[in-house]
Amino acid sequence: MQEVEIEDEKRAIIRRYRRLLRHAKPVLKEGDAKVIKKAFNTSLEAHKGMRRRSGEPYIYHPLEVAQICVAEIGLGTTSIVSALLHDVVEDTDLGLSDIERMFGTKVMKIIDGLTKISGVFDQGSSQQAENFRKMLLTLSDDVRVILIKLADRLHNMRTLDSMPQEKQLKIASETKYIYAPLAHRLGLYAIKSELEDLSLRFTDREVYDEIITNIDATKGARDKFIRNFVKPIRQQIESLNVPFEIKGRLKSIHSIWNKMRKQNVSFQEVYDLFAIRIILDTQFENEKPMCWQVYSVVTDFYQPNPDRLRDWISIPKANGYESLHTTVMSDKGQWVEVQIRSKRMDDIAEKGYAAHWKYKESKDGESGLEMWITKVREALEQNDSSAIEFVDDFRSNLFQEEVFAFTPKGDLITLPHGATALDFAFEIHTEVGSKCIGAKVNQRLVPLNYVLKNGDQIEVLTSSKQKPNEDWLRYVVSSKARSSIKDALKEERKLFMAEGKEVIKRKLKQMKLNLDQEVLDQLTSYFNAKTPTDLFYLIGKGKIDHNEIKRFKSLKVNPRKHQTQISHPKDLKTKKQEVRRSESDLLLIGEDMDIVDYKFSKCCNPIPGDDVFGFVTVSEGIKIHRTNCPNATELLSNYGYRVVKAKWTSRQEKAFVAGLKIIGTDRLGLINDVSNVISSEHKVNMRSITINTDGGIFEGEIQLYVDDTKHLDQLIRNMEKVNGVLNVSRFN
Repeated sequence: MQEVEIEDEKRAIIRRYRRLLRHAKPVLKEGDAKVIKKAFNTSLEAHKGMRRRSGEPYIYHPLEVAQICVAEIGLGTTSIVSALLHDVVEDTDLGLSDIERMFGTKVMKIIDGLTKISGVFDQGSSQQAENFRKMLLTLSDDVRVILIKLADRLHNMRTLDSMPQEKQLKIASETKYIYAPLAHRLGLYAIKSELEDLSLRFTDREVYDEIITNIDATKGARDKFIRNFVKPIRQQIESLNVPFEIKGRLKSIHSIWNKMRKQNVSFQEVYDLFAIRIILDTQFENEKPMCWQVYSVVTDFYQPNPDRLRDWISIPKANGYESLHTTVMSDKGQWVEVQIRSKRMDDIAEKGYAAHWKYKESKDGESGLEMWITKVREALEQNDSSAIEFVDDFRSNLFQEEVFAFTPKGDLITLPHGATALDFAFEIHTEVGSKCIGAKVNQRLVPLNYVLKNGDQIEVLTSSKQKPNEDWLRYVVSSKARSSIKDALKEERKLFMAEGKEVIKRKLKQMKLNLDQEVLDQLTSYFNAKTPTDLFYLIGKGKIDHNEIKRFKSLKVNPRKHQTQISHPKDLKTKKQEVRRSESDLLLIGEDMDIVDYKFSKCCNPIPGDDVFGFVTVSEGIKIHRTNCPNATELLSNYGYRVVKAKWTSRQEKAFVAGLKIIGTDRLGLINDVSNVISSEHKVNMRSITINTDGGIFEGEIQLYVDDTKHLDQLIRNMEKVNGVLNVSRFN
């Protein structure tokens, strides 16, 4: 590298460091600047000569992570130091003891939480899930671990372009599955939205680019609409003599895509593309009355939708979010969401957890977010399941919206959305939950699985004879209830498992087979059990007939033949075999892009031209999924190590099944016209067609054989030209 470039890089590093200090200045106490300088120099020296995949000096990354911590999350000196050093232990010779000696125990503990786990994982485990669990375990010590990790992930997503596609897919899916919901739950809405948008960019680039293009094309008209909408409101709020600002905020690309997908509409048909935000600069004690006064002003000019009023001022969300939301009808006949909040509320909405420290003295008692962190700690202490189960439990319980219910004495209990009377009982106390036989909701008797509604008042009914059973796991959604029920069932389960294992040993002995790992894996697959322990339990419990084990012998004696049996990604290196190059071999798989046996997954039916990846299953070899498959996010997040590259070769003569959904206005001869486009113009064979008509609107699903995505896209364009057809979209 030329000396001029090295000098330029040195200047760029110093510029970034000085920018960091400028942003940190308001939070620095005496001596803090020295500690930050020491951390910067330590990181600079430790990462000397290291470069990122993009070719940039590695030190750019810790500097940018520290910058996000300060400027976008609002953290202080300890976090800046930890962010600057967060990769040092993992990537260099410096150890945790060195960090503790140089920067103290607090920084060392944060960096320990941020350091990835090293070592060997079980075949059914997931390194990403294990890392996530370790990171969350440090929450009981210091929540800054998670906030710095989010900053680290955000910078990695911003610089993901330089990574190969399969890495982009894994990282983007993991981000959407775990980190974006975590940012949401900690109240970091700006970071959550950016993480979701960047995930979409790398998992479905075509959709992302299309929405960006539409947003740019409609900017002028949108800005004009916002100016006209706020004009009368602005004049009226000025008369309240309170400083304020009004912003027009566009919805994130990901949330626009979600609306398009869920409502099956085009970009132009998404009515609430943006929200108007009114921010009041007022004292804490005046916030609530002033927000309601502004609400009154807005609804004087525009008709509100009574079903769309959201009062998060009286009862804030669990992550501390406070705001008053309403949706009103503009004079142009368009629904507009209006958010009304104070400057303090807006700060918490943008900066999330970190902003709570700034306003901690303003409220008595425990904040909603502190209550949430207490619940997270409980879940961590009680949960001894596998890492993947843990992540699923964590997502389903702690990333959801809440339901608010009351005890007979009027105490407020907050539970995850979808919680039942049984969840409520366990939330009161584990013993109360274990003995629960039902409940009275608003004086009416209800069963254990009654789903709570906001405002319900609940009296739990118990019996000393009651005890938890397996069905209860289907009735609860909260982490506390699930782990309590699992604990109660664990001893009983152990007995059944031991009994089941003995039955299998006995039956196999009669069949002159040994209970080794290979036989156990085959038995587990044969009975569709998730794990061998599940198999032991099902047999011990009597849910699998003991005599069925005898039938397994014929499978063992005459195993099915596979051209290339692959059950783990490592097999691609050790078992690469050339299989016959038949007409159906359209894919190259693995790092060296060999041809191996594979199957197309039925959940997304990939066709040539789709962006795809290979997923190594335990018992069915490699399955090919589209990158935007409904199941892709979970597979790539939890089992990223099982993902292999897959790339289409030059197309050969083979047809693939694709499904199209068609919506339009019913008229005589419409079906005939659509059929002509498919059969006559495109020479495509249909596999099936179903049409339903209701009130002059028809909806249909057509399954047909196509060559590739190019062929399919052309067909869709021509079908949409048919008079009466409103929308044609692919559904698998």
